[in-house]
Amino acid sequence: MALSLRILIAEQHDVFRRGLRSLVSAYDGWLVCGDTRSGIKTIKLALELKPDIVILGFELSELNGVETAREIKRQQPSIEMLLYTVHDEEELIAQAFRAGVRGHVLKSDPEETLIRAVSDLAEHRPFLSTKASEALLNRLQRNGSGSDEAHALTSREREIVRLISEGESNKKIGVNLGLSVKTVEAHRSAIMRKLGFTSITDLVRYAIRNGLIQA
Repeated sequence: MALSLRILIAEQHDVFRRGLRSLVSAYDGWLVCGDTRSGIKTIKLALELKPDIVILGFELSELNGVETAREIKRQQPSIEMLLYTVHDEEELIAQAFRAGVRGHVLKSDPEETLIRAVSDLAEHRPFLSTKASEALLNRLQRNGSGSDEAHALTSREREIVRLISEGESNKKIGVNLGLSVKTVEAHRSAIMRKLGFTSITDLVRYAIRNGLIQA
């Protein structure tokens, strides 16, 4: 008997959203109950439509995928969520899982990977792409090794710290690194939280102390 599964799709880009709808709908018993490009609307639709699974892009309008996931999990903890994204940065993956996401698939992964992820989440089993598994394993190993703050950040985060400390705006940092402003903002918040800083002055001192910029 085919699995009856209600799926909500949240993806900013029309091509990916239509592609996801077509792919998911092709499976017997899988129903796309709604789709949107808005993080806020995703939260509302999740409350109204009661999907079993929400497939989330990271870059949504109004709220990003992690913020959206956090609010859905707060309101409806039984909903499973899959982050479908181009991002494989360690801190973003960790943020997503802390927010309640239990699956991660890269947009560059084969279609079969996405289908397997949805199938696992339907059975309430977590699913991690190879990149996500490596990132979280690296994080666990680093935390377990008692490394100091100089190694607490990823190479991408250290580059962002350098650019922030040099006075670059989020927009300029995004252009330099090929990231959206929302992604840069997410990195920036994660860095401040990870290091326990509350001001840019603290961040600049950290950058000088660790040789990221010259005093």
